[in-house]
Amino acid sequence: MSAPFPAPYIADAAEAAEAADLIAAFGPAAATEAAARADRSRDLGNHINFCRWRQIERLIVILVAEQATGTVH
Repeated sequence: MSAPFPAPYIADAAEAAEAADLIAAFGPAAATEAAARADRSRDLGNHINFCRWRQIERLIVILVAEQATGTVH
């Protein structure tokens, strides 16, 4: 099974921690919350945070997946 999109780019550990915090706070809706934050950033014209939140959204999808995605070694 392949990922629905390329692997996310995570710039630092803080982004992984943010993903974990969202999962703890929102459970299954964590990816939706990250997407909403990305949309807010886009609407404010903040393309840096828009991209950051999109990558965090992608990471959350991978972290909460029931099955491994991509190549398993």
